[in-house]
Amino acid sequence: MPKGFFNVPKAINEPVKSYAPGTPEREKVLVAYKELWNSSIEVPLYIGNQEIKTGNTRTMSAPHHHKHVVGTYHLAEKQHIELAITSALDARTAWANLAWEHRAAIFLKAAELIAGPYRAKINAATMIAQSKTIHQAEIDAACELIDFLRFNVEFMTQIYKDQPTSDSQFWNKVEYRPLEGFVYAVTPFNFTAIAANLPASAAMMGNTVVWKPSDSQVFSAKVIIDIFKEAGLPNGVINVVFGDPVMITDTVLANPDFAGIHYTGSTFVFKEIWSKIGSNIHYYKTYPRIVGETGGKDFIIAHPSANPKQVAANAIRGAFEFQGQKCSAASRAYFPKSLWPAIKAEFDKEIPTIKMGSPEDMSNFFTAVIHEGSFDKLAYYIEQAKHDADAEIIYGGGYDKSVGYFVEPTIILTTNPKYKTMETELFGPVLTVYIYEDKDWKNTLQLIDETSEYALTGAVFSEDRYAIEEAAKALENSAGNFYINDKPTGAVVGNQPFGGARASGTNDKAGSAQNLLRWVSPRTIKETFVTPVDYRYPFLK
Repeated sequence: MPKGFFNVPKAINEPVKSYAPGTPEREKVLVAYKELWNSSIEVPLYIGNQEIKTGNTRTMSAPHHHKHVVGTYHLAEKQHIELAITSALDARTAWANLAWEHRAAIFLKAAELIAGPYRAKINAATMIAQSKTIHQAEIDAACELIDFLRFNVEFMTQIYKDQPTSDSQFWNKVEYRPLEGFVYAVTPFNFTAIAANLPASAAMMGNTVVWKPSDSQVFSAKVIIDIFKEAGLPNGVINVVFGDPVMITDTVLANPDFAGIHYTGSTFVFKEIWSKIGSNIHYYKTYPRIVGETGGKDFIIAHPSANPKQVAANAIRGAFEFQGQKCSAASRAYFPKSLWPAIKAEFDKEIPTIKMGSPEDMSNFFTAVIHEGSFDKLAYYIEQAKHDADAEIIYGGGYDKSVGYFVEPTIILTTNPKYKTMETELFGPVLTVYIYEDKDWKNTLQLIDETSEYALTGAVFSEDRYAIEEAAKALENSAGNFYINDKPTGAVVGNQPFGGARASGTNDKAGSAQNLLRWVSPRTIKETFVTPVDYRYPFLK
């Protein structure tokens, strides 16, 4: 079979389509939306070459119309998780030994399927399952997922090309082996791209995977599975299970071949998983890789030199796009007293124009939060703010779950910089604002750093370069992704590697080669050309 040093197609970011009235993409996605809305799908477990229907099912509904059922999915029992692990281990040898360019080809084909024939379907499924507007679905389910697949292939080749030096006496090589065992991928509801990338990135590097999607994302996960199958992913490489997360995780972590976890979700759950891994460490064949991106309490700080229009527009986008359900969403803001009247004037003008409703109506900027549990949590904190002496709701504060889980875009003004919604991750469309005295700029930077256990994203707005530098230095440990004169959301694969530290995760930077390095175990090989035949060194003579 011919061999060569193969170059992969140059990775480029997928252009974001506009979906403006009259565009072909708008018409296609509306047709796909109606087709999915008016049909019902059944999602089995995908284990090895089997599609298993257990008979124990749950329904899937749209958050913006929770009484409308769009399908069912089957729940696994412990025996199915054990079977998924066995299937992953059985598939490992063939998959790990498959030439890297063939693994790459599968995921490059998947990217093109999403860019072309599956684009409308995966966007429509994300609009329905996660209540995303078409713009939010497009930048997530289409563009970011395409970017992950394309750029990860390029990053993979960069890793393989990173080789040690050699000379005429010996040849040094590094093999980037997949991990010994299987990888467990646990994915969230809020990003279809993350749901696909967590299992795919580990699989791309030669690992086999047991993947547990969020119960609130199964509908669009089914499209991901269909795409991977059509792209030629072999059976057993990514095994997909649904069900009780504690049972699934406990079963996975009890297996001696567990080699790593790729996780995005709550901080508390991730810490519990880490603790269980520690408790089981003596049973594992190798030290598991633990990679996680968790919560955030992401900030915006405006310097007195900032442009009020820019601050207000980016605060609205950063806090309220996708109903504030991005781990990077702005949820606490610090505005100077001198600038607050101008910022508030912009809020007064713009916030009343935000329309809320079904994503099928593309004039809506805003739709529903993911489920009743999220709705109830947000309603509790909003009601609490209405009664607290050190808080005032100045915009929004309404909510209604009679049809969908709708919570108005809400801004709480507080006189207490340590007020509970300045510290607690709400994961919803609630922004809490604290007004600081202009002279307290430096103290406010320190306050931001000390207020939250998280360190995911943050943004500074200023026209003063000295102030920008001062903020960047003071807040260097407060955000793994730091933005200057921009909202703290919207990291682009290959441009802004994403991840945070502290309670926000292991900062292994999705969308970069740094993340893929976590899914390989390098082996160094030294070959000597002329082997010594005498143990004596010259100094002994």
